[in-house]
Amino acid sequence: MTVLTSKDNPKVKRWIRLASDARYRRSEKRALIEGPHLLSAARQHGIHPLAVLATEDVTDPALLGERPVMLGKGVFRAIVEADTPQGVAAEIAIPAGKKVDGAAVFLEGVQDPANVGAIMRSAAAFGIARVVLDQACADPWSPRALRAGMGGQFALSILETKDLGAEIEAFKGTVACTVPRGGIALADAPLDRSMAWLFGAEGHGLSDEIIRRADLKVTIPMAAGTESLNVAATAAICLYQRFSRSGG
Repeated sequence: MTVLTSKDNPKVKRWIRLASDARYRRSEKRALIEGPHLLSAARQHGIHPLAVLATEDVTDPALLGERPVMLGKGVFRAIVEADTPQGVAAEIAIPAGKKVDGAAVFLEGVQDPANVGAIMRSAAAFGIARVVLDQACADPWSPRALRAGMGGQFALSILETKDLGAEIEAFKGTVACTVPRGGIALADAPLDRSMAWLFGAEGHGLSDEIIRRADLKVTIPMAAGTESLNVAATAAICLYQRFSRSGG
């Protein structure tokens, strides 16, 4: 079997670009996933790899499929961003973000891909159907976001939009956001199964314009002297509360 060992190979250069360039991913509608867990999770959700990339250390036929592309270890490391590559990756088509009914999450300006991925993971775990991101958010299909999401992206309908406000206005159901103070305590808030949550940028949170679109403002009680929570932690707490009280 041929092993690709040159970073100048056109296929290798394309995969390097898919891993590093968000604009290229969007234009190609393709993403690169790394590791056996993400590859298995994608398949479990009906996403079939367009190409499986592997080093010679990986030999499991159930993981690799029929025609894997074998790469030298140096070339594989040039493609994937992981500190300790697991020797297998795949190119996938990015699923289309369909409008589906049910609970939703709207993200405004969440710029850390690890936070975006962690929110996706919590959203999938707690029964969210759809996540909508504005264009200031990190790419949910970047390698870092995918690693943090641990397969959560594959269970969601994900849409990136130029007009987050219009998407929120079109949502049919209660829309909630968190505020540092003055909101209803989370434990007392009327949470329902088909509601939506708004979460904002790591530094300054949601814009006033987006906050005005919320029907419900919620405050998470915290110990004295604590100013705020990380946005991914806030999302996990809120989404768990909705899930546990509404029966999913």
